[in-house]
Amino acid sequence: MKFSIITVVKNSEDKIEKTIKSIISQSYRNFEYIVIHGLSKDNTINIIKKYSDNINTFINEKDEGIYHAMNKGLNLAKGEVIVFVNSGDTLEYNALEIISKYFKDFSNIEFIFGTVERKYLKDTIIKTGFNSGKIKYNFDFATCHSTGFFIKNTSQKILGLYDTTFDCSADYDLFYRMIVLKKMRGLSTLRNEIIGRVDSGGFSSKYGFFKHLLEENRIRIKHKQNFILILVITINKIIKKFYKDLIYFFKQV
Repeated sequence: MKFSIITVVKNSEDKIEKTIKSIISQSYRNFEYIVIHGLSKDNTINIIKKYSDNINTFINEKDEGIYHAMNKGLNLAKGEVIVFVNSGDTLEYNALEIISKYFKDFSNIEFIFGTVERKYLKDTIIKTGFNSGKIKYNFDFATCHSTGFFIKNTSQKILGLYDTTFDCSADYDLFYRMIVLKKMRGLSTLRNEIIGRVDSGGFSSKYGFFKHLLEENRIRIKHKQNFILILVITINKIIKKFYKDLIYFFKQV
């Protein structure tokens, strides 16, 4: 089984090297490495060039956002299984080895969510498994999009590309199509089978609460979810946000 590992990067001179090193040092060697670089203004490209012998395909051009860049990677992928490992995130040494065994042992599955160690500003947690039923009311239903999500190329082609009309939530839209509309079959690795480590301060963190909420609602409307359910989900999220902010405010006083 051949993997297509795709890294999307822009202005990430302080993080890109650890990502590249984690990929080129994999114990499982049957993979292609695709790097999509968005014309950085810092030293990122020079760091990438140090590893040019380990990169199969390198695209260096302007893009129209992260999902547009990711779609470029998908169009280039020739492996049987695709995974994004974006700048700042890393794969564990035996990640591909573990994932390849799952696909071999369970030939009917179409995707795998690998257990990841996810860093947040104040703590680090282990995220494992996924709950397909939860996505109908909460998009935080699985481990991670970049680094922890592996999908067969044939299944990705059925789903199509990321919807670039979403600035920060196109991965949620893709997951909704995968789980609810196409009802694809998947598994997750065991809790102690950590596949990768996800850095804090990723792309979506630069968007605020209400931008995320608006896009999540647009996804639900796009896929014709019940309007009353969408309203309930929205009110619940706003109340939780207000309560959380209130608790934080009183802790600071």
